[in-house]
Amino acid sequence: MKVTALTVLALLLATSAHAAEKPSQTFLKKAIQGNYAEVEMGKLAQQNGQSDNVKNFGQMLQADHAAANEKAIDAAKSMGVTPPDGPNAKQKADYEKMSKMSGPQFDRDFATHMVADHQKDIAEYTKASKSADAAGEYAKGNIPVLQKHLETARSLTSKKTSSR
Repeated sequence: MKVTALTVLALLLATSAHAAEKPSQTFLKKAIQGNYAEVEMGKLAQQNGQSDNVKNFGQMLQADHAAANEKAIDAAKSMGVTPPDGPNAKQKADYEKMSKMSGPQFDRDFATHMVADHQKDIAEYTKASKSADAAGEYAKGNIPVLQKHLETARSLTSKKTSSR
């Protein structure tokens, strides 16, 4: 009985320690997963994209998010956070869905996905940039890159609609 009580206590302590994770630590984990996902989507755009603009955007995503991930991982380690080693389950599912497409449908859906994704990211990074720690510094430094990606993705969606 004592062993069970100690096990339950240990689990409760571990759970509460995890629940007490700081928002900056949670942000960094999500940012790292997001960077991994964007690198993979960038590679996919280069393979499955039809237009040169989509392929070039894929190259930009791959390069920029790989560089950003090195900084995010350094920030995480400096805060005692174990960085994730890949995208989350939803990001993997999005990749799987997109990997089955090619040509104009891929270009359209990819651009639309990137607009929504980067709008969400900019909001999260802006919120995190207010933290006076390594996560805040990382977020501040990467907002301009995310804004450039958003503008590029928007230009791809407008090209698609105007070329119909």
